[in-house]
Amino acid sequence: MQSYEYVTQPTFCATIYKDLFNQRLRVDDVRGNILSMMEYLGNELNGQHYEKIIIKARALQSDFFLERGFIKEGQVNEYFNGNQVLFMSKFLTTERRNSMYWVKEDEILQAVQAAGKQKKLQSSFINVLIAGQEQAELLADLYQEVFPIYPVPLHNPEYIKDAMKSGTIFAYIQRDGKIISAASAEISTTYNNAELTDCATRISYRKGGYMKHLLARLEQELIERGIYCAYTIARALSYGMNAVFHQLDYQYRGRLANNCFIFDKIEDMNIWEKNLSIES
Repeated sequence: MQSYEYVTQPTFCATIYKDLFNQRLRVDDVRGNILSMMEYLGNELNGQHYEKIIIKARALQSDFFLERGFIKEGQVNEYFNGNQVLFMSKFLTTERRNSMYWVKEDEILQAVQAAGKQKKLQSSFINVLIAGQEQAELLADLYQEVFPIYPVPLHNPEYIKDAMKSGTIFAYIQRDGKIISAASAEISTTYNNAELTDCATRISYRKGGYMKHLLARLEQELIERGIYCAYTIARALSYGMNAVFHQLDYQYRGRLANNCFIFDKIEDMNIWEKNLSIES
C-alpha cells in the first residue's frame, strides 16, 4: 500500500512515493523535464484511488505547479542541502480539499505562539536512550497503544527494524520494562536534513515533559552527524505537540490540509523547522 519508486526516464528523474493507505501520491524530488514527469504522474493516477498530489518542489519549479492548479501549503527553508523546499499540493476531490477543523487549528496555533518559551530544559533524572534492533518490539508496543491509526506501519516491529537499517534514529525513555515515550529522526543523507517524527507518550505518563528531552537528544545526535536542518510535521489539532516544538525554537512554516490518517481520522498537519547550527 506504500512504496517508493525511483523513476529514471530519458527526460527526467524523480522519487515518487505511492501511498494508497493515505490516498496520496507524493513526489519527493524531480530533476529534468517537469512536464514529462507530470505526464508520467497522469498515467499513475489512472485506476488508483488517489485524492491528493504533493510535490516537494524547489523554488524555481513553483511557478510551473502554480500554473497547473497546485497551491503552496508550506515550506522548509533549508531542506535541500541548505536550499528551500516548497510543499505544492493539488486536491483531486472536494472532500479532501475542505478541512473541518481549520479555524480551530488556527486558534490552537495562535495560543501556542502566544505562550512563553522555556529556554532551558529542567535538569532531571530523565534518561534518554538510543534504540537498537532489540528495542523494536517494545517500540511497536508503544505505538500500538498510542496510535490506533498511523500513516506508516509502526505497529510492526519489522518495519521499525527496517527504518533503523535505513538510518532512522529512535530515542526512547523506559520505565518498568516498558518504553513509555519515544520519538525518531528520519535522516536524509542525500539532502542533509532530518524529519523529527513518531512522537508518542503513553497516556498515563503524559505531562511529564518527556518529549522535550527526547527531541533535544535527537537534535544532539543530528548535530554530531553534521545534520542542521530539522523539521517536523505535527498534528495541527494537538496543542501539546505544537507547543513542544514552539518551545524548542522551531518556526511555523505552514499547514498541510487533510494530509494523512493519524490517531483516529485524516488530519491536517503543521510544518515546523529549526536550524540546528544556530544556538538558541
